[in-house]
Amino acid sequence: MPAGFAPEGIAIGDKPYAYFGSRLDGDIYRVSLRTGQGSVLSQGPGTPSLGLKIDDRDRLFVAGGSGGNARVIDARSGAVLKSYTLQTVPSFINDVVLTGGAAWYTDSTNPVLFTLPLQRGKLPAAATRVPLTGAIVYATGNNANGIAATPDGRALIVVQSNTGKLFRTTYDGRTTEIDLGGELVPNGDGLWLRGNDLYVVQNRLNLIAKIQLNRAGSAGKVVSRTTDPSFDVPTTIAEYGKRFYLPNARFTTPAEPTTTYSAVSVRTP
Repeated sequence: MPAGFAPEGIAIGDKPYAYFGSRLDGDIYRVSLRTGQGSVLSQGPGTPSLGLKIDDRDRLFVAGGSGGNARVIDARSGAVLKSYTLQTVPSFINDVVLTGGAAWYTDSTNPVLFTLPLQRGKLPAAATRVPLTGAIVYATGNNANGIAATPDGRALIVVQSNTGKLFRTTYDGRTTEIDLGGELVPNGDGLWLRGNDLYVVQNRLNLIAKIQLNRAGSAGKVVSRTTDPSFDVPTTIAEYGKRFYLPNARFTTPAEPTTTYSAVSVRTP
C-alpha cells in the first residue's frame, strides 16, 4: 500500500478486489488480489475510515472512528452515496457488519450501537441509536470493537477489546457474555464468521483465534490460534478463495509519511 497510508479496515466482496480504509485521513484504497496493484478509490474526509463491509450492491459501509460518523460509498466509482453523523460527543465508531437487513456499527467509547435499516436495500435518512444493556460494562480503553452475526442470524456478536470478552447482543441491545469455558481473546479486533466458526483477530498479539460456536452464539470453544511471521499488528479480516486477508496496521511503529504498510494473506485455518 502507499507509504504513510496507515490501513485499519478491509472489505472483500464477490470479486477479487480488496478495499482498505486509512485511519489517518479516511481514504479508501482499492487493490486487485490477482496483481497486488491498487489506487485510491475515494478521498477521505480527513477523519478515519476504520471497519468496512461491502454488500451485494457494491456499496461500502464505512465506520468513521473518532469522526463519529459513517459513510456509504459506491465501490465502483468511489462516490459517497450518503454520510451519517452518529455521535457529536467524543466517540470511536470502530466496526460495522451487515446482517438482519441492516448495517450495525460499534462505538468503542460509548455503550451504544448504531443501525442503518436497509428496507429493500434503500439507505435510510438517518441512523438509529441502540443503547447496550446487560452484561457488557465499559471501562478504560477500547471497548466494543469488532462485530459479527451469530451463526443462526438472530443476534450479533461483539468483542470487547480491553477485557477480551465476547458478547451475544440482541438487535435491541441486550448483551450476555458468551461462555468460552474460561478463555478470553484480549486485544480482540475484527471478527469474521464462517459457518459456526468465529475468527477473532487479536491485533497486538499477532494472532487469529478460531472459536467454534453453537448456533445461537451463546457458547463456544477456542480451538486454535494462528500466527504468521508477516503479521505486524493485523487489525481485521476478510475472506476470498479460502484465504484470509489482513491489513497490518503496525500500531507499534510510528505512523510517519514514509512508513510502509502491507496486507497479509494466509490460508483459512
